[in-house]
Amino acid sequence: MADSAAAGPADRQHAERDTPKSVTIAYIAESAGVSVPTVSKVLNGKSGVSADTRARVEELINRHGYRKPGGAGRSNVVELVFRELKDMWAVEIIRGVERVARRHRVGVMVSEFGLHDSASPAWDDTVARRPNCVLSVAQLSEAEREQLTAKGIPFVVFDPIMELPDDVPYVGATNWSGGRAATRHLTELGHRRIAMISGPEGQLCCSARLDGYRSAMHAAGLPVDPEIVVHAGLTRDDGYEAAHPLLALPERPTAIFAANDLQALGVYQAAREAGLRIPDDLSVVGFDDLPVVAWVDPPLTTVHQPLTEMAMAATELALTLGRGEQAPQAGLEIATTLRVRGSTAPLK
Repeated sequence: MADSAAAGPADRQHAERDTPKSVTIAYIAESAGVSVPTVSKVLNGKSGVSADTRARVEELINRHGYRKPGGAGRSNVVELVFRELKDMWAVEIIRGVERVARRHRVGVMVSEFGLHDSASPAWDDTVARRPNCVLSVAQLSEAEREQLTAKGIPFVVFDPIMELPDDVPYVGATNWSGGRAATRHLTELGHRRIAMISGPEGQLCCSARLDGYRSAMHAAGLPVDPEIVVHAGLTRDDGYEAAHPLLALPERPTAIFAANDLQALGVYQAAREAGLRIPDDLSVVGFDDLPVVAWVDPPLTTVHQPLTEMAMAATELALTLGRGEQAPQAGLEIATTLRVRGSTAPLK
């Protein structure tokens, strides 16, 4: 007992020497042997942490007098992060963010970081800038989330392409019901051999649209033929390349549902080269409802994804978190609607 008592003060003095002058959430996490998100859950009173771990983290928080960072030191700017700023739908997202930011008298900074798996010093620059909040399009890795949490920078993921933990705030669309509505429209027109050009495998939104397609086919009593369900990138060229072999089949599809509008425009090109008329010989449905698709010939039937409204909701959510307020819900999905135009017709 005497040895133990003698060692106590020395240990405490050693710990005090090792404690940084400014205690961070990362230091608390390292000291407790847990992740930064776990400490964040304890600070915010969220579930998903065992009683022993919570007690250990709270003891360290109290010992070091740590307090969750507030808005002090953060700039009055929303940082909108794209991995690749090249698609037309980016304009709709920027428009929605700008509308809300202007209303709240907040600035907007748009950043492009490149592919998710590439080294990105730009991300470190974002953290160093300490924006009011970050709105990341499509993805935000665990390491990136930890960086932001450690600096007290709130974030929201826009239209996530991967599964996220339950406590990560996001705004998306009803991709499954959109895919189901698109396919149901084609079955109600009498089409039976309906192809699906899906997006890259593993992308959350594309998988949901494909599942919606399968659901509508099953509801109509139609088989899902794996020969006419293909995966492709989400560009016009990818849609063109995917449509070519489908339209060359001995029993070609009479309708194609594409995972996005750009793919659908590629289908238009492939159909023209194959000597097929839309919608007389081939019905086509897209997804997104980009402004340009109402101007093509014929205007494209598509699932309207309210990108501007989604971006507005995501920005409101991010700013709410930036003020240190509790969000009403972590995840929000905004409804999609089918816009019927001239690219679909009853099966002849």
